[in-house]
Amino acid sequence: MSKQIALVTGGSRGIGRAICLELAKSGSFVVVNFRSNKKAAEETLEIIHQAGGTGETICFDVANQEETGHNIEALLMRHDAIDILVNNAGETADSLFALMSLEEWMKVLNTSLQGFYNVTKPILMKMLNRKRGCIVTVSSVSARLGQRGQTNYSAAKAGLEGACRSLASEVARLGVRVNVVAPGLIETEMSQNLPKEIIKQIIPMGRVGLPEEIARVVRFLCSDEASYITGQVISVNGGMI
Repeated sequence: MSKQIALVTGGSRGIGRAICLELAKSGSFVVVNFRSNKKAAEETLEIIHQAGGTGETICFDVANQEETGHNIEALLMRHDAIDILVNNAGETADSLFALMSLEEWMKVLNTSLQGFYNVTKPILMKMLNRKRGCIVTVSSVSARLGQRGQTNYSAAKAGLEGACRSLASEVARLGVRVNVVAPGLIETEMSQNLPKEIIKQIIPMGRVGLPEEIARVVRFLCSDEASYITGQVISVNGGMI
């Protein structure tokens, strides 16, 4: 994976940060995308540098097509092409569906689904021209295991999985692989307050996962070791489903 250029959307914190670091350790030049938290993105880049890796940060909102397109065009001018794309940016706006506003519905779908289109389309065209590339999208266990108050989130993630399966079938013969990683409960600020008894009830392994455990699967799917894997959804959830 040395000398490859990798773009990770939503790469400033959590799972995104772990993915950035894992790809950097594997030799990729990592472009850390962020929407608003510049400090966190710079911290991620500093962690990459401390680990001996290389990279840069880039600011754009994946839900904004014009802003995304402009920044990706500039990125492609600097690096010619993106070898690895990790669609990690996501959004939550939890509410019971009967009470969910259109704004809450669209906010989540625009980031996940529209964001997938906005980022992937221009990068894919370069991959197809070069007849090589790897796309990994981060989904969620919620795509298949519905959660109360997350109709918008579940719809967005299920849509991503379907889109990636279809895209994989379109581009497989053209040297581009497309896969999905679907995490379960991962150690974040949101999961820290969950009672341990509840965790044991819903996760057969009895614990939440670590961001690094997701990142290692993403790294594998981006490597030559996964050269015959495409169109797959890899669940990393401790046995939840």
